This record gives sequence, structure tokens and C-alpha cells, in this order.
Amino acid sequence: MSGSALTRDELLALPPVIDLETAGRAFGLKRSTTYDLARRGELPVATLRLGRAQRVLTAELLEVLNIQPDTATTAAAA
Repeated sequence: MSGSALTRDELLALPPVIDLETAGRAFGLKRSTTYDLARRGELPVATLRLGRAQRVLTAELLEVLNIQPDTATTAAAA
């Protein structure tokens, strides 16, 4: 993945938990803006602090972005 905003396919391929920088890219934010919003508690998704790292649940991110997997793709994978 490049440093630009994430595509729908890239978002659907994310692991269950992602780092803060990746979450920011999903919103089209720069790294510094993402960390500033998270520090102020203003990021549109909840952050989880794991030691020194902050993480975001991908399911919540997708919900906020209103992105749902295609039912045909999900059924084929099952």
C-alpha cells in the first residue's frame, strides 16, 4: 500500500486490528493530523492503547466509513 488514501479493496483486505497511521490513511489524513486527533480524542473511531502503540479495530473503521463486504464475495469465501 502506498502513502495515499486507501481504496475500498485495500480497506476490505485489512487485518482485524490496524495501526493508527493506517486508520488515518483510510480517512485521507496525514500522519501528524491522525495522531493529533487521536491525542485529543477526536478521531472518528476509538483507539486502543497497547503498551506505547495505539490501534484501531478494522470493523469499527469500516462501519464509520460505511463500507460493507460484497455478499457475493463473502459467500464465495465461506
